[in-house]
Amino acid sequence: MLVVVAPGQGAQSPGLLAPWLEVDGVDARLQWMSAVCDVDLVAHGTTSDAETIRDTAVAQPLLVAAGLVAQESLGVGPATVSIAAGHSVGEITAAVVAGVLSAEQALVLVRERGRAMAAAASITPTG
Repeated sequence: MLVVVAPGQGAQSPGLLAPWLEVDGVDARLQWMSAVCDVDLVAHGTTSDAETIRDTAVAQPLLVAAGLVAQESLGVGPATVSIAAGHSVGEITAAVVAGVLSAEQALVLVRERGRAMAAAASITPTG
């Protein structure tokens, strides 16, 4: 039995995608993901500081992209995973692993979700 659990916002850390760029094809895949979600995932996943990637509009696409890179690189998906679960934004990654959403659908969804949540949070100071 293989269980995939995807983390929610707050799990991001500076440089989290750097090791993945050593895997063949990941850079090109991240460039495509960046275009789909209109966020420079390579820069934010390698060189951006903690404050920059704390921004919800950046953090959420970054976390989903990291999950998708791992999922694709490890070759896991609906045929190999018994259970897929996610915490908060991790549910979007889990939906891809489970075959409910395509990677492109997930990236568009997380782009819009992250932007909307960031806009809502900017109305009143939050923690």
